[in-house]
Amino acid sequence: MTDSLASPEELAAALDATGYLADDGLATAGFLALRMGRPLFCEGEPGTGKTSLALALAAALGLPLIRLQCHEGIDAAQALYEWDFPRQLLHLRALEAAGDGHIEVETAERSLYTERFLLARPLLQALISAPCVLLVDEIDRADDEFEAFLLQLLDEHAVTIPEYGEVRAEHPPLVVLTSNRTREVHDALKRRCLYHWLEHPDLVREVTILRRRIPRIGEVLARQIAEAVHRLREMDLLKPPGVAESLDWARALLTLGRDELDAATAARTLGAVLKYSEDLDRVRAKLDALFA
Repeated sequence: MTDSLASPEELAAALDATGYLADDGLATAGFLALRMGRPLFCEGEPGTGKTSLALALAAALGLPLIRLQCHEGIDAAQALYEWDFPRQLLHLRALEAAGDGHIEVETAERSLYTERFLLARPLLQALISAPCVLLVDEIDRADDEFEAFLLQLLDEHAVTIPEYGEVRAEHPPLVVLTSNRTREVHDALKRRCLYHWLEHPDLVREVTILRRRIPRIGEVLARQIAEAVHRLREMDLLKPPGVAESLDWARALLTLGRDELDAATAARTLGAVLKYSEDLDRVRAKLDALFA
């Protein structure tokens, strides 16, 4: 489907059909990433739709999604590949048994490092199964060394495995990297990408998202939730709510059979939208003012 999208507007419409509402800037960035074959680096506060964009792109383009969740200390064995050592050991024992205890060393070594014993992790899976969408989620949580490790893949859509050789994608994957900006990502990585900063949606867009993602919600409740969430984001909270929290709050209220949001109902359901006890205490102290 990638070739059939002739403009950012058509990509926005395809994303809209999956339930993801992209503004003009994001649709343009996504379209350019597709057409230019460049990774898309999405940065912004948590809950602004960065990860959801990759999921929506995969759905809109009809491509499989392969996700690598980054964390501190992630290395090649978790991200790229590792060898299946137990099976390799069994293979050696089988060779030894077949040769009456004698093994030709060079032949045995060559037979050990083949695709049969190669366990592909997300990055290698993306190269092998491309075309696909590769999501490298929360790259800012990984170490500097891992960023350097990614450079060959982003530059060449290929990786080199010392015992095996080079693996190159026949069709480059669409790579989406996300960052919550808990630290600055190095320029060497950013230079290889198209960049887009995602903001929280404005009030009108958030109401539209709520009504699109939860069709049974009424206009009044959707607007009340969006307005309340926007007021919460203006407070000095440890974790301001994102769109995911807005959706959770809406589902919680509908589950309780509410069609309007007032201070009393908010007090009972704040756990759907705030995730730190300090934030809960701060907001509960100001609920009457928030819903005045």
